[in-house]
Amino acid sequence: MVQAYVLIQTDVGRAAEVARDISDIEGVTQAEDVTGPYDVIVRAQADDVDALGRLVVARIQRLDGITRTLTCPIVNI
Repeated sequence: MVQAYVLIQTDVGRAAEVARDISDIEGVTQAEDVTGPYDVIVRAQADDVDALGRLVVARIQRLDGITRTLTCPIVNI
């Protein structure tokens, strides 16, 4: 299982809507609208890195209102 944080920038005023829409996507375990340089932070999980990439590119990035994402895989050191 691979887990990651996905930091998301949205169109102005769309953070709450985007967080709500993302929370319905399978593989997303948490989605919160926040303040700062990013508007939404998502915690997601998938079976492997390729599946995580597909989740981000094919499901999350395609939502209306998202302008940019940064995926940060979680590592256990």
